[in-house]
Amino acid sequence: MVRRVAVVGAGVSGLAAIKCCLEEGLEPICFEQSEDVGGLWRYTDQAEEGRASIYRTVFTNSCKEMMCYSDFPFPDDHPNYMHNARVQHYICKYAEHFDLLRHIQFKTLVINVKKRPDFSVTGQWEVVTQRDGKEETAVFDAVMVCSGHHVYPNLPLADFPGIQKFKGFYFHSREYKEPEKFRGKKVLVVGLGNSGCDIAVELSTVASQVYLSSRSGSWVMSRVWDKGYPWDMLVITRFRTWLGNILPRTLSDWLYVRAMNRFFKHENFGLMPLNRTSRKEPVFNDDLPSRIACGVVVMKPNVKEFRETSVLFQDGTVQDDVDAVVFATGYSYSYPFMEDNSIIKSRDNQVTLYKGILPPQLEKPTMAVIGLVQSLGPIIPTVDLQCRWAVKVFQGRWMDMFWAKVLFLYGSSTTLQTDYITYMDELASAIGVKPNVLKLLLTDPWLALEVIFGPCSPYQFRLMGPGKWNGARKAILTQWDRTLQ
Repeated sequence: MVRRVAVVGAGVSGLAAIKCCLEEGLEPICFEQSEDVGGLWRYTDQAEEGRASIYRTVFTNSCKEMMCYSDFPFPDDHPNYMHNARVQHYICKYAEHFDLLRHIQFKTLVINVKKRPDFSVTGQWEVVTQRDGKEETAVFDAVMVCSGHHVYPNLPLADFPGIQKFKGFYFHSREYKEPEKFRGKKVLVVGLGNSGCDIAVELSTVASQVYLSSRSGSWVMSRVWDKGYPWDMLVITRFRTWLGNILPRTLSDWLYVRAMNRFFKHENFGLMPLNRTSRKEPVFNDDLPSRIACGVVVMKPNVKEFRETSVLFQDGTVQDDVDAVVFATGYSYSYPFMEDNSIIKSRDNQVTLYKGILPPQLEKPTMAVIGLVQSLGPIIPTVDLQCRWAVKVFQGRWMDMFWAKVLFLYGSSTTLQTDYITYMDELASAIGVKPNVLKLLLTDPWLALEVIFGPCSPYQFRLMGPGKWNGARKAILTQWDRTLQ
């Protein structure tokens, strides 16, 4: 019987894990190596070892109505897209509102997690922590890994011949904080993800020239869509998901490419993805096309070779007098506290998790890895529902899944891509919180229409079933009003 649960990390995933455990009568103890909650969203002037790191000007890519915890909306007066400081404040308020802080041991590092000798019978774990140089060992009935995947930088220098003889300076984007020290310099940014694009755009305001190198291109979307509404409130709807599932693939791909090119033709800006029909998560940047059009950011193909002061690209062009290189090359999945790393990582260092949460080879499903799934959707509602699902599994209330079903599989160079609504509905159905649209059409048609055709906001998963929130209906029916405040 699961009672005591160890939670590793007090970011958005860890806080959701604590709350879900408490709601089900469990006893969570959260271990956080820093001095505060927030994880990724807690900005510091210097990157800290073992913690995620963001730059000063990070803003959200999901709007407030779509990215909140499902029973704790953002304040009405907050803007649709928020600076990291506002998100951090919201996270702190969430922890205070649900009285989660007393379950967190701050400045405590988890250094080892291993199965107990009788794990096949009890499913218990031995967790070793360190605080002020002193180690402590405790036994837990379950473990929720909420340490995130933006901690350990992926810096594949072996893929860039000549980098050792490059006389300028280079570093991973994890170390980047602000642009001032690059004033007047020529800077190459390698990587066309969200961080790479943000950094390139910001550097272009002070650098003499910025070059942005991409290996495979990417779709670039604006946060602001039709009539000024947030993109995700218009795109992430049940109706659009249903339509995409029933249309022929060829037609669906054509509509997808057409939608991605609605504001500008990517081919004209050197951004067109090699696989244009790929549903890989796009980049969100409102300014990149205009910076390219103004010439302050120049698109380049993949780097072929670094020289002492210049860079040779795959198309044969050479850029001279490059002063600095920022590698926005993503992150690696790493769990240094796992004594048996194969529990989470397997198949040639890839990660295999049932529903993107449970390590399938465990004799007892008493470990959950939260927050590794990525989709065209917000992370906070995703981890919230993952935690609700995982706690039900710990308690044995939903055990018809076992490991024979299809697994989610992804490796170090890609993240698990899945359709947001489809994934959320799978988890929600299993624990009885998926909105019953047919029932709503009969009993509350106005709400039903909003659920079907409106944005699939997190409140939908609090309308019914375990964890029902009485404010969910009102939140859904007034969500458009709050976007205009």
